Amino acid sequence: MRKLRIRTFTMLCLFFLLTLPWIFFVTAHFMDTQSFSISTSQQQNETLQRHLSEMIHMIEVGTDKWTDTGWQNELHTKLYKAKMDVEIESASNSEIYRSNPRRHSRFSSTEQFSVIKDGELQGRVVLYLPKSNGVPLIAAFFGLLLSFFVVGVEMRRFLLKPLENMSKAARQISAGHWEVQLPKSRITEIAEVRDGFEVMVKGLEQSHRKQVELEEERRFVTVAVAHDLRTPLFALRGYLDGLEQGIAQSPEKVTRYIAVCKEKSAQLDRLVEDLFTFTKMEYLESELNTRTLDLTQILRKSIESVSPQAEQKHISILNQLTDGCFINGDSYVLERAMNNILENAVRYTPSGGAITVQCFKDGNTIRFTIRDTGPGFSFEELERVFEPLYRGETSRSRATGGSGLGLTISQRMMKQHGGELMVSNHPDGGAVLAGCLPLTDPN
Repeated sequence: MRKLRIRTFTMLCLFFLLTLPWIFFVTAHFMDTQSFSISTSQQQNETLQRHLSEMIHMIEVGTDKWTDTGWQNELHTKLYKAKMDVEIESASNSEIYRSNPRRHSRFSSTEQFSVIKDGELQGRVVLYLPKSNGVPLIAAFFGLLLSFFVVGVEMRRFLLKPLENMSKAARQISAGHWEVQLPKSRITEIAEVRDGFEVMVKGLEQSHRKQVELEEERRFVTVAVAHDLRTPLFALRGYLDGLEQGIAQSPEKVTRYIAVCKEKSAQLDRLVEDLFTFTKMEYLESELNTRTLDLTQILRKSIESVSPQAEQKHISILNQLTDGCFINGDSYVLERAMNNILENAVRYTPSGGAITVQCFKDGNTIRFTIRDTGPGFSFEELERVFEPLYRGETSRSRATGGSGLGLTISQRMMKQHGGELMVSNHPDGGAVLAGCLPLTDPN
């Protein structure tokens, strides 16, 4: 669909306003005179003046023949050819001759004069001239009215109607109806405004959806955090009350109560730390201290940090790491992400199990995998494992002490470094967390 500029549309409307009345005028003139020449009107005026002079001369010369029937017939013939009529009255205002009794001076142009001969008034004469032909002018007037009507209709169609529909759509969008179809226009400027408006609406719709999602996530996190904080606090308060009331009477029981209190406080500390990191993730991208790093060294540090926990459960950690896996990133953030993944693996791997850590180059990508020999993920867990505060009801329950934010935080950290984190189950059993990051030239 070809579009018009407002300037072009305005010029076309002006040209139409000027042209249509002229076409009507010329057409009516041709139908009346059978000629397109405007000079024909001048010739008609000259002919009228000649006939008028002849009629006046004949009437003035033939005063003594006014009552003669033959003279009246001759006058009537000439009047008929000249498309005129005449009324002759005597000096006493009595009618002598009238060529057309139905013609009246109120409806025709007239030429009136008195005939005086030898100083004596002979009579009065009224000549009825041919009716002036105003058909071309009337046609031009109607052409002008028609052109105004057509231009008005087209302006409403091309300019006003799209703008009215745009205004209506804006009101509907402000009421939350995002599916409104914006009106199209053949005027370039209006079409450009429409396209820009459509882009703005899509942006607003995306922002609105994101806001709704964030609000739902915030509500969910708030409820889940309240529940997760209440559980260890309730247990901590119960054991502290037992110590205060002297329920733990033997040193062994006191030691056990204190150990449980320390465990619950450590669980609270991990939960608060994970919540703080999760909240900070929205602003972390602008705070990344990016430099060239060797992902292999980061994985080694993370393995060392979780080794004590693994030794307590008699879990062996096997590493198959390739040196020189250089990436751009923040060492603290990436180490925190790897710690979360490894801690998750240690937490859900049964005693006597094993964890295998791999890191290698794959073209322009650094890939790493962390596999454990735990129960793996259920189908539901594979779909929702990265949801904030989600933990399965079986292998990943709150009894393990996890906050449900570790993998969520790790995934977001990986994405902010241009990478990805994925979960799956190994064919031989156990969970597999695989990630990738862009390879960087250390030079």
